[in-house]
Amino acid sequence: MAIHAHRDEVQRPATEGITPMDRPGVFARFFMAVVQCAERLNLRYAKFGNPCVYDNKLFPWVTKIEENWKTIRSELDSVLVRRNELPNVQDITVDARAISKDAGWKVFLLVAYGIESEPNIALCPETWRIVRNIPGLKTAMFSVFQPGKRLPPHRGPYNGVLRLHLGLLVPQHDDNLGIRIGSERRSWSEGGVLIFDDAYEHEAWNETDKPRVVLFVDFEKPLKFPANIINRNLLRLALLTPYLREGKDNLRRWERQFYCEK
Repeated sequence: MAIHAHRDEVQRPATEGITPMDRPGVFARFFMAVVQCAERLNLRYAKFGNPCVYDNKLFPWVTKIEENWKTIRSELDSVLVRRNELPNVQDITVDARAISKDAGWKVFLLVAYGIESEPNIALCPETWRIVRNIPGLKTAMFSVFQPGKRLPPHRGPYNGVLRLHLGLLVPQHDDNLGIRIGSERRSWSEGGVLIFDDAYEHEAWNETDKPRVVLFVDFEKPLKFPANIINRNLLRLALLTPYLREGKDNLRRWERQFYCEK
């Protein structure tokens, strides 16, 4: 599905293009229908409009995140000692299999929609303390792009969240490392935050010879009443979907293996 996205172009429904095989049950079908209605509401009641990339000044708390990036980076360094043992994103998140099938995208999850990884949090307590101050926090993890990794154009499942990337390990680069969101082409810098709407088509690449690592955060999109209430409750219901239930089982399985081996 292609989205010809300009800064304020209306996004297409997240469920467009999903095949019947991706709809495992009655609840999932109902949930996706509700998501389509909520997406239209979110576009209408967006507090800061619907750009592809947001101005960091709209979020005063971003300053604290950037000020503490070296603290987060120091905890990342201890995680990267076992970089190749980190799970591939598709081994945890079922729906990521559509865009990543190799070992090029590794993740180290702290929380995803209420599912916390206690051993991972224990390994990165300061990072956890910092991200918990993000209003509407939904997901937080380290996202590792191995050398040569490229994600094809895709879009997120729902426009009720925004995505934050904090550059932690960014190789020297030119056009061989970056991300495109809609019509906006950006890159990362160590200690710098990038906030964007992943409901726009986007793609990312690391064609350098070193890994690129960001702190990857999803948080509730700022919305006006009544969309903010509907969105918050809908995001809570996500825990009931089979995708997150299976993701939780996959995470627990990886935790047992990773920490027992250590």
